[in-house]
Amino acid sequence: MLDVCLLGTGGMMPLPYRWLTSLMMRYNGSSILIDCGEGTQIAIKEKGWSFKPIDVICFTHYHGDHISGLPGLLLTMGNADRKEPLTLIGPKGLERVVNALRVIAQELPFELKFMEITEPVQTFEMDGYRLRAFKVNHNVICYGYTIEIDRAGKFDVERARQQEIPQRLWRFLQKGETMEEDGKIYTPDMVLGPPRKGIKLTYCTDTRPTKSIAENAVGSDLFICEGMYGEPDKAKKAVEYKHMTFYEAARLAKEADVQEMWLTHYSPSLTRPEEYMDEVRKIFPGAKAGKDRMSVELYFPES
Repeated sequence: MLDVCLLGTGGMMPLPYRWLTSLMMRYNGSSILIDCGEGTQIAIKEKGWSFKPIDVICFTHYHGDHISGLPGLLLTMGNADRKEPLTLIGPKGLERVVNALRVIAQELPFELKFMEITEPVQTFEMDGYRLRAFKVNHNVICYGYTIEIDRAGKFDVERARQQEIPQRLWRFLQKGETMEEDGKIYTPDMVLGPPRKGIKLTYCTDTRPTKSIAENAVGSDLFICEGMYGEPDKAKKAVEYKHMTFYEAARLAKEADVQEMWLTHYSPSLTRPEEYMDEVRKIFPGAKAGKDRMSVELYFPES
């Protein structure tokens, strides 16, 4: 299960009812944060989640509304006596940008590990999941992210018995581990069926529509996408500032054949995104207007 919470849905500036951009996910005892805008700490507290299990923080880009909450979050994690290393992932310049912000968060009792994205598409193997960064089209270097959790094939008890594999090894093989006993090698493919559908989530914001978004989002269970503007007369402004409208996001969702789409990163002038959703759903019926602390639990599909 992947536990997902859209902590903040605002772009440019926080509002009394809308914090800046941030997404948090929990899987297998650890947490990953994408973007850390102003108000992220408050949103985590309001959700009732903990800072402690955050192992990875990713950044789409380095505009203030996506990273301004980082120094305070680092200080809070340090004050909670965190000792485990924290991994930070982002475009080129990551270490320079973070160290500049750390002028106000210098003393930390844990190590920061920097992993800079240097390619148009770059994959990181994390703790039980795969994180893929892909370049999008904003007025600074910016990336979207896809999180995938693979699911092994079903364990075949009959095959295990036919091959006389010791039962005490079954659980290791089921986890994908290769085992050796009495000079014999036992591999997972001896007892596992074909891989089953896993879980996939795609997140992108601050971009024009791009082929890379559609390609990387294909088949996602959840597609969280920027919708800076819902007003039809803001289409020209979206092009000028390299953002997206609700309708452009919906067309990407349709092209990528995703299960569900949440809109996020609203303009401060957009106070009631729900007013435009009827037209959006004509393009993609699975569209929803994201709200702060909007949550879902994504499960492996039933066989």
